[in-house]
Amino acid sequence: MDDIVSNEFEQKRGHVASILECYMKQHGVSRDEAIDELRKVIDDAWKDINEECLNPTKVAMPFLIRVVNLARCMDVLYKHESSYTHSGGIMKKYIEALLVDPIPI
Repeated sequence: MDDIVSNEFEQKRGHVASILECYMKQHGVSRDEAIDELRKVIDDAWKDINEECLNPTKVAMPFLIRVVNLARCMDVLYKHESSYTHSGGIMKKYIEALLVDPIPI
C-alpha cells in the first residue's frame, strides 16, 4: 500500500525500485493499470484475512486479531496518502479524534 501512494515522492528522493515499478516492468502495463491490479491484490488479501477470522483454523484468535490490527493500521496509514510520511494531513485529524475529542461511551 505504501508504494502505491508514495511512489512519486520516493522516486524524487532517489529511493530504490518499488513494487509498483517492478509490476509495471514485469507485466508491461501503465502506472494506472499497475495501481488497479495492486489494489485488487490488497482487496483479495482483506478477503483472506476476514475469512480466516470467520473460520479460524489452528491459529489462535489472539494472534489473528494482531494481524488484523496491523492490517488496519496499514490501511489507515496508506489508504489515500502516505500518512506516515506526511503526518500533518488526515492523520492529524484521526489522532485528534482519538485522543482529543473521543466519543463518550
